[in-house]
Amino acid sequence: MGYKYLNIEKWSRKDHFLFFSKFEEPFFGICSRVDCTKAIQTCKNNGYSFFQFYLHACLQAVNSIIDFRYRIQEGKVLVYDEIGASSTVNRPNGTFGFSYIPFERDFIQFSSQTTTILEEVRNSKELLPSGSADNVIHFSVLPWLDFTSVSHARPFSAEDSCPKITIGKVIEHNGKSSFAVSIHAHHALMDGYHIGLFVEAFQNQLDS
Repeated sequence: MGYKYLNIEKWSRKDHFLFFSKFEEPFFGICSRVDCTKAIQTCKNNGYSFFQFYLHACLQAVNSIIDFRYRIQEGKVLVYDEIGASSTVNRPNGTFGFSYIPFERDFIQFSSQTTTILEEVRNSKELLPSGSADNVIHFSVLPWLDFTSVSHARPFSAEDSCPKITIGKVIEHNGKSSFAVSIHAHHALMDGYHIGLFVEAFQNQLDS
């Protein structure tokens, strides 16, 4: 888990960081729709898990944008080399558990390790079967709902600057498939511009 410290004094967003760091609720959220037509076809053609495919595409996009790799610790900004996912995993009994899924650039390797991790969580009765640090995105899926907004439960007393990304139900319209994507991010670390970069990168990864 490599990281370095950001030189805040030379950061173009120094004033923004100092301003939003004082907020009781510094997170802001944006919901967008992303086309997944090509991604679904790619998965059908190759026998891939659609969930694993779009999670990998999401992590590819996250890791390509340095702002999504920033984290706040004790007033300092860490820049992680790599970001994985802390993802919810649905269980047959209607509950879920949390998982830690490391990032692998190669999809086949990523899929292999993720399959094992998901199976372990599904067979566990613990809410937190595996731990992770803050070099993650908080990732969840609502395959039953086509939402237009999402809010998250979180303890305000705990230091938290991890982006939170939620994927919604696949909707078919005019021969195209798409799903809603909600992104919540710490405003001291990024702005709407960076969310736009992520959505564009995510779309490109889904289409590649």
